[in-house]
Amino acid sequence: MAPQLKTDAYVLGVGLTPFIKPRREREYPELGFEAGVKAMLDAQINYDDVEMGVACFCYGDTTSGQRIFYQFGMTAIPIYNTNNACATGSTGLHMARTMVRSGAADCVLVIGFEQMSPGSIKSVWDDRPSPMGLSTKMMEDTRGKHNSPRNAQYFANAGREYMEKYGARPEDFAEIARISHEHSQRNPYAQFRKEYSMEEIMNAPMIHAPLTKLQCSPTSDGAGAAVIVSQRFLDARPQLRNQAILMAGQTLMTDTPALYSKSAMDLVGFDMTRKAVAAAYKEAGVGPKDISVCELHDCFSANELVLLDGLGFSRPGKAHEMVRNGDITYGGKGPIINPSGGLISKGHPLGATGLAQCAELCWHLRGWANNRFVDTKVALQHNLGLGGAVVVTIYKRADGQRNVKLSNEDIIRESAFEYNPAVEARHPALQDADKVRSRSKRNEYALGDTQEKIQARL
Repeated sequence: MAPQLKTDAYVLGVGLTPFIKPRREREYPELGFEAGVKAMLDAQINYDDVEMGVACFCYGDTTSGQRIFYQFGMTAIPIYNTNNACATGSTGLHMARTMVRSGAADCVLVIGFEQMSPGSIKSVWDDRPSPMGLSTKMMEDTRGKHNSPRNAQYFANAGREYMEKYGARPEDFAEIARISHEHSQRNPYAQFRKEYSMEEIMNAPMIHAPLTKLQCSPTSDGAGAAVIVSQRFLDARPQLRNQAILMAGQTLMTDTPALYSKSAMDLVGFDMTRKAVAAAYKEAGVGPKDISVCELHDCFSANELVLLDGLGFSRPGKAHEMVRNGDITYGGKGPIINPSGGLISKGHPLGATGLAQCAELCWHLRGWANNRFVDTKVALQHNLGLGGAVVVTIYKRADGQRNVKLSNEDIIRESAFEYNPAVEARHPALQDADKVRSRSKRNEYALGDTQEKIQARL
């Protein structure tokens, strides 16, 4: 095994676009540009400081990342394009952290983006074997073949297995969705920001029992970005230490042989999540009881319930009791799960999801998420993709302290923004983009009409 890396990596800047319905209202070059501008503005850097770029997307041609990054400047840096299913964004974060900790770069810009099609996710490569082919065959052999959306079947079956083994009920999954929708009201970037009653959730159209429509994440367009830097880079900017977030522990894992054990739960990543979080806890020197806030990959409500168990937040087989006791929301005994509204309400543009989770947790640790504040010292991010991959990241403040709730006025005074981006979603102005675009290698032809499009939205 390779020697353990010793240097630290920090999230210095984050940026998001609102997540929207996939109707081609905004194209991916504009979405990625906006998120990147915001992240670099937040980190108070210029694109000339960026030594590597990582582009994260599932739908699009091979060098879509260059199409976005060239808008900031054509500085000849290496740009990596990556696709790891729904864990794509966090895979980009893992790549950036690895580069920084290895000494290959002091500053890496990660941009996750997606421009999707309406409706349930479908494969666009039907002329070759599917990477999910064996998993789908096992699912159909063990749970039957159905006409409902395939991804919904995977996670609904995992929920059914948890019901069969441990006594969870359909109402437990609906309660998770109810909480997610309630949380989303305070997230300005969420695709859906409406509260629903239990009755509305239970009576919504059934997708694949026990999951109704309001328990399923929607397809979305959107982008997120993060600037990952080394200790050396941060030390040269001591004034930014209060906003720097340490990536204290992180693991990217793929499936174990349990994938094909005929367990519906392991078919959606329960076993690899359990192993990945144990490794991340060990590296960060914490345990599940240290986590106060978590962004968990709730592509469906059933997945959240199963993974409350997999992440160690509940006793084995008791996640539904945690939900019934109100322990996953404000005022409960457990970590607050998905204060952003999660994928169910926020939306799920695949390549951007991991970056959005990262931004949410960074805002909490900084004390910027003051309309949905969680008193915390340690935060956990979980991002899962079928096929499969899981990334678990544990974050702490650079100073090791608990967060303090800041007012919008405090944030404006201390940051590079004229507003609090955690509670208000704005498009970047021309002068914002001008601050972060390369000073010597910008190219107006590469920018195209992106600036005009964004200005028209202001």
